[in-house]
Order: sequence, then C-alpha cells, then structure tokens
Amino acid sequence: MNTSAQPLHTETAPRLEIRNIHCSFDDRPVVDNVSLTVQAGQVTCLLGPSGCGKSTTLRIIAGVEMQDAGEIYVDGKLICDTVYRVPPERREIGLMFQDFALFPHLSVADNVAFGLKGTRAEKRARVTELLEKVSLSQYIDEFPHQLSGGEQQRVALARALAPRPRIMLMDEPFSGLDNRLRDGIRDETLSLLKDEDTAVLLVTHEPEEAMRMADQIALMRGGRIIQQGAPYNVYTNPVDRAAVAFFSDVNVVKGTVQGALVDTPFGQFLTPGHPDGTEVEIVFRPQHVRIDFDRNGSGPLPTPTHGVAARATVERARFLGHESLVEFRMEFDGSIQKVTVPSVFLPEAGRVMWLTVPRRHCFVFPK
Repeated sequence: MNTSAQPLHTETAPRLEIRNIHCSFDDRPVVDNVSLTVQAGQVTCLLGPSGCGKSTTLRIIAGVEMQDAGEIYVDGKLICDTVYRVPPERREIGLMFQDFALFPHLSVADNVAFGLKGTRAEKRARVTELLEKVSLSQYIDEFPHQLSGGEQQRVALARALAPRPRIMLMDEPFSGLDNRLRDGIRDETLSLLKDEDTAVLLVTHEPEEAMRMADQIALMRGGRIIQQGAPYNVYTNPVDRAAVAFFSDVNVVKGTVQGALVDTPFGQFLTPGHPDGTEVEIVFRPQHVRIDFDRNGSGPLPTPTHGVAARATVERARFLGHESLVEFRMEFDGSIQKVTVPSVFLPEAGRVMWLTVPRRHCFVFPK
C-alpha cells in the first residue's frame, strides 16, 4: 500500500483537499481532473447543472465511489488515492442528503445517537446538546413520522453532527423543503456547522442557494471545475457566456472586431485580446439595462459610461412580485432583449423606448 505519501504541513493544511480527481463510468469521464480545498469552518459549494459530476465528487470524498486517479487529504493526511484507502467509516466525514434517511422505527434520540460511541450517559448528553441547538429537544422521544419535513431535516443534521465530523458533505439537502422553510433552515444549519468549526462541501444546482450559503463557489460543467472563487468574484467576473447565464438570464448582442473595437447599436465596445475579424458576443444581464423614455423620436445623448441608446418597442411587461420584467423588440435586428426593474413598471405593449447598457456590466466573449 502507498502509505508513505508525504503529509502536508498540518499547521497550514486545509481541512479537506482533493487533488486531480478523475473518475470514469464506461470510459466516459464523469469527474475530470477536479481539485479544490475547504478550510475548517468554511462552506464551499459545488455548483452546476444536473449530471456535471457534483454528486460523484462527493461520493468519492465520502469513500462510496473510488476514483481512477487523484488523491484526497484531510488535515494534511492522505486518506485515499488509487491504492491506499481509509474506509468510509474512519474518515470522520458526515453526510447529509435530500431524503434525510432517518430510521422510521427509531425515536429522534435514537436516530441522533446512531453510530455514537461512549457510555449511555455520554450519548444522551450529546444528543440532548444537539437537539437543543436545533430547537427540537421537546421531540426527543418522538418518531420521524410525527415531525414536519423541516424538523426531520434538523434531526438529520443533528445526527450527522453527533460524531463531531471534521468535514460535512451535503448533497442538495434543502431541495425537499418548501420555499417558506428553506431559507430559515439553511441559515440555522450554516450557523450550527460554523459553531462546530466543520468544513462544509455543499452540492447544489441552484445559484441563489450557492450565493446565499457559500464562502467559496466551485462552478462545475462537464465533470470539470471551470471557475472557483468567492461568490462575488464568480458572479462579476465570469469565464464565459455559459457562466454568466448560469446565474441569471442574459442578453446578447453580436459583432465583429475591428481595431480592438466592435460596433453595435449600443455604441462601440473595447475588445482587448481579440484579433480583427473575430466574431464576439456582448453579454449583459437584464437588471443592468437602463430604460429611457422617447423624446419626440430621440433618446438620451451618448455617454462614455452608458454608450449609445438603442431604440426598442415594448413587447410585453409582467410584474413578478419583487420586480418587473419588460421584454423589448430591438429596432436594429428584431431581437428580444429582457430588462428587469426593481419596482412596478408596466409600460403598454407597442410603446417606443430607448435602452442603454453600462459598459462596466458588460462581458465580451468569442462567439
């Protein structure tokens, strides 16, 4: 066995580190050269569409699946490569899933105590401590079927935390909850995990959940991590058009580079690094478009920050509760561009208006 792998310096080692993990099913790469680190007390989200390799990565870390290549370290110590493997039950890793997986024939107390070591009194003390933290101490002798979905989720959290795992792996644990409960349960869960100084790796396909919960986001696509960083940086500095579109709707205007510039109906855009003749896409989000009223057939004057106003006609407008969505048909090419306004704004269909796009909110990518 390859037990002689050099440990990292533990005083600086992350709680969890995976290096160059690769896994294929039927010769099809599912996890492709994935590397990431998670510090103690940190929440990292693996974010991406269904089928991109997120859950398989989690199962490899937990020891349920074996990788074809790569290494996994906990606190600087190797726990798994393609030869040496610490069994799943000795990895000090907790697991939480969407279906809670509570034992229906066991009480809440016995569910939380399942897998705990120690005397009966020590187990009871730990169970009582955790149920108090998740505000369920009054249900200690109840059974899972007597609890709501949110209460069952908190029992599952208490059970996962009971052995004091150094790492918590969470696979879409809140997706089974209705929207009314989800935000509160998520916040309570994060608070408790941070109190326990647990490193958390959370899998989700919901960008809003990742932005709300994560200290770091690892955006996955096709088995690879295509971008990592703090939520703000991943959102505001996307690597490509698909990364922008994963977090929100997008508008796209196309053009061809000439002299490091591209001409569009919204004015010129700088295109550094793209040679002449390159076809590019100017990508921007609906919430960043500015709307101006028509002034006898004219729009606002051009500015360096907002460029040139483009004429458009309202196609339809809808109020979505927290914002209004207005769809415009552009005069220059007949395309539909979407604009969101954080208030009630419902112009009638057919009305002529002018749109401008702040340059600082635009991204230029090769077509």
